[in-house]
Amino acid sequence: MELLKAIVLGLVQGLTEFLPVSSSGHLVIFSEILNFHETGIAFEVFVHFGTLLATLAAFRYELTRMLAAPYAVWVKKSTDAELNEYLRWDIYVIVASIPAAFIGLLFKDQIEAVFDSLLFVFIMLIFTGTIMVVTPYLKDRGTALNGWRSFVIGIAQAFAILPGVSRSGSTIFTGLLMGIDRDKVARFSFIMSLPAVFGAALLKLRDIMGTELSDAQILNYVIGTLVAFISGYYAIKWLLDIVKKGKLQWFGYYCYALAALGLSYLFIWR
Repeated sequence: MELLKAIVLGLVQGLTEFLPVSSSGHLVIFSEILNFHETGIAFEVFVHFGTLLATLAAFRYELTRMLAAPYAVWVKKSTDAELNEYLRWDIYVIVASIPAAFIGLLFKDQIEAVFDSLLFVFIMLIFTGTIMVVTPYLKDRGTALNGWRSFVIGIAQAFAILPGVSRSGSTIFTGLLMGIDRDKVARFSFIMSLPAVFGAALLKLRDIMGTELSDAQILNYVIGTLVAFISGYYAIKWLLDIVKKGKLQWFGYYCYALAALGLSYLFIWR
């Protein structure tokens, strides 16, 4: 039974990490529904590692070019337009990662406290739903991605540390609000998440160092990670297609419905 719960939560993490519906909010909700609280920080570290691998796999071409760009441009003096563009992306990702690193380190305890509040999660899901419903009205104005716009998108990513606020939803919405091309801002949103997800996993890994895990727990965590990786990879591909079609508002309606059900449960049925 615990293995089945790990598979369900791995699937939830993989899908919702990238779809604009808030992975952290869904993990809080489904952990409550499945009564699977013993997973704690250790399980989060494992499934986040799965979604990290999914991002690396989905954007392997872009990431390879970004890694090659500094040497090619600064050392080899390459004038290749694509490599120069990816070098700028290297800088933009660093800039965009600053707000989340600052907020995550400075307010770590306060952020972790709100993860225990279902009410807070449902309220934030209403916020996520609203920004998704607005996206069809945001038009591509040919605005270029640059340093300060990357920083603004990074602020949106930092805000999404809160459970119920979608990281992909808030960052894509912010980019669209500034008039950046839909496909470009979606790809940048995923790639810029890598340092934040990796950093968060490292912080949580430090908290579980020395913790003894049983063979059954390790199996649960590994299976959950594999499920998160596979579902996360296909969620990325699906969302990129949805962004191109301008259909993000359907995720907003889903967030509204989930929040309505959750609030009804808290105040009427519970």
